[in-house]
Amino acid sequence: MTDLTIRPARPDELETLRELEIAAGAPFRDLGMDPIADDAPPSTVALRSALERDGLWIIEDGGVVAGYLMDDVVDGEAHLEQVSVHPDHARRGLGARLVEDLVARARADGHHAVTLTTFVDVPWNGPYYARLGFRPLADDELGPGLRAVRRAEIAKGLDRWPRTAMRREL
Repeated sequence: MTDLTIRPARPDELETLRELEIAAGAPFRDLGMDPIADDAPPSTVALRSALERDGLWIIEDGGVVAGYLMDDVVDGEAHLEQVSVHPDHARRGLGARLVEDLVARARADGHHAVTLTTFVDVPWNGPYYARLGFRPLADDELGPGLRAVRRAEIAKGLDRWPRTAMRREL
């Protein structure tokens, strides 16, 4: 593996992250999830907001931005909003490294868990996060923040494909 670095994103990289997100979404087309593949990447406003709250992280592979992770706090716990790796750098553990970096930061910040929402049946979503130690949450385990996240996803039409909230204890 080449030289990998995880670091906070910089303001001048927001457009690069948007382009990376478009490329990372393309494999959804192979699953018949064209609306997901065609979904607009996060806006520069959303990315800048994440950057300003220290919730936007980059992984460089040999000096090239290969992936990113956006996180926040939901219901008092660390929440993984998005992790994406460019297809040219996929299947080499870069996403897992970003997730493990979030886990370490969350633990250091005193959180007890990391949560996320994801597609249940997409191999690089639900099954992938299960391998990383996340478990699906029942509806009665969702706090008000995660319920709001799920309502927004439903309103966006994402539940056309099964979705779930997941949690990893720290």
